[in-house]
Amino acid sequence: MSISLRPLLNLGTRIGQALLPQDCLLCQAASGGGLLCAACARELPANASACPRCAAPGAGDTECGACLADPPHYDASCAAFVYAYPVDALIQALKYGGQLALAGLFARALQRRIGSAGGIDLIAPLPLHPQRLTERGFNQAAEIARALSRLCGIAMDAQLARRVRNTAPQTGLPWRERATNMRHAFACERNLAGMRIAVVDDVMTTGATLDEFARTLKQSGAARVENWVVARTAHNV
Repeated sequence: MSISLRPLLNLGTRIGQALLPQDCLLCQAASGGGLLCAACARELPANASACPRCAAPGAGDTECGACLADPPHYDASCAAFVYAYPVDALIQALKYGGQLALAGLFARALQRRIGSAGGIDLIAPLPLHPQRLTERGFNQAAEIARALSRLCGIAMDAQLARRVRNTAPQTGLPWRERATNMRHAFACERNLAGMRIAVVDDVMTTGATLDEFARTLKQSGAARVENWVVARTAHNV
């Protein structure tokens, strides 16, 4: 999957120039102290009609054919947005530009999409491999999960499981090869018997990474695994 770097570079410039907290990151209009003005916030592509199992857009709130034919290990997914501009540029600004304040914006959007979040015992960010974490300096999923934990009043555990294989980037692989790439990428030594866990990540594409993580958690006894992601791609690309 690829996106134009021009919007991201332009966004990075605007972020650097936004010296006043009331400046919208996208258009620099007055935003009342928030990161985005009301007009730009309304333009973010909401994932309003999606498969309840994998959050694929356009499924009409019923389980999509792919999930019916080959059910994933996770039980449900919720995505606040469709992965399209300007959400894609905002995610890139957090992930590669270190704009950590965006984690709070994404967490609030997820909380609104999730609602009461009843029935979840624990929030867990999708872990990064230690080498990747050292290179980036932070785990964007953990930053979002930490803010979401505070908003929802649900405990967050960033050490619940580990990423034990530094796999090739999923974006560089055909979607049919992504499940194989993620095989045995995670490990969990905790007893999760009966627990209901929400896994937080920034972007969900084919769902292969989240599916393998859910498989790992269920092997440790988890009764239910949900994915809470900021954005879901419109197609498996």
